[in-house]
Amino acid sequence: MVQIDLTTSQEQTLTALVNQHRPGEGPVKAQVVADEVDRSLGTIQNQMQRLAQLGVVEGVSGPAGGYEPTELAFEALGREPLDETAAVTVAHDYERLDVTVDRLTFKSVHHPESCRAELHLQQSVADFSVGQAVAAGPLPLSGLVVAGTIEAIDDTSNTLILDVAKLEAPVEEPE
Repeated sequence: MVQIDLTTSQEQTLTALVNQHRPGEGPVKAQVVADEVDRSLGTIQNQMQRLAQLGVVEGVSGPAGGYEPTELAFEALGREPLDETAAVTVAHDYERLDVTVDRLTFKSVHHPESCRAELHLQQSVADFSVGQAVAAGPLPLSGLVVAGTIEAIDDTSNTLILDVAKLEAPVEEPE
């Protein structure tokens, strides 16, 4: 992993850009990033200039212009660039959301009573709050479904930390 020293503000701005960027859909407007991080357009434009100097952002000029993250941006955030996105249904407050999950990591699985999962999302986690019940899945490759309660939220890395209440894996029909 590449080590780039980003300020908290720069990391939030870069995370917001990466969250909003979709391959093949063109650059992300600065106003979209400003709205996500709740900062002024001028502040975000200044941040983007600094991030471009670090090589993690490329500016695209013109009427359809904006900003695009570089491969270095994904490395700096510890994320993988997605060529194709796979939506995973996440339900909370009895509402289903289609989100893109970067990865699901399990912590302390040796102790089922204290099993924790980290659900890393491509989207902002601003709609979630601690204490909410959440279910995610089925995951694209494994078909796994995980359900639990949100114990903590890391909005810088778009991570929900769940106290796992239930895990379900698909059972294959015997041949």
